[in-house]
Amino acid sequence: MAYVTLAAAILSEILATTAMKYSEGFSRLWPSLGTAAGYLLAFALLAQTLKSMSVGTAYAIWSGAGTAVIAAIGIVFLGESASTAKILGVLLVIAGVVVLNLDGAH
Repeated sequence: MAYVTLAAAILSEILATTAMKYSEGFSRLWPSLGTAAGYLLAFALLAQTLKSMSVGTAYAIWSGAGTAVIAAIGIVFLGESASTAKILGVLLVIAGVVVLNLDGAH
């Protein structure tokens, strides 16, 4: 159940970050409210996850998955560049999350 709650926290954080892009520096009401609500929900769900999962593992998955998906959204939907360095950086983040989870599996 912890992984389901963590997945919901990740989704909420991704939606909040995407809404922040559209808030134009918090000058647009609805995207700004979506950002605030999304981050509040993300942190509440992350806090629930931490009741049954180690903070290092949960935070690594939460931040790593969020970073990777937001980078992909930027490239695919927002026209951001897909440089070799950016792709390598995202792959390294994912690799770090995998390594942290391998340690937690023992």
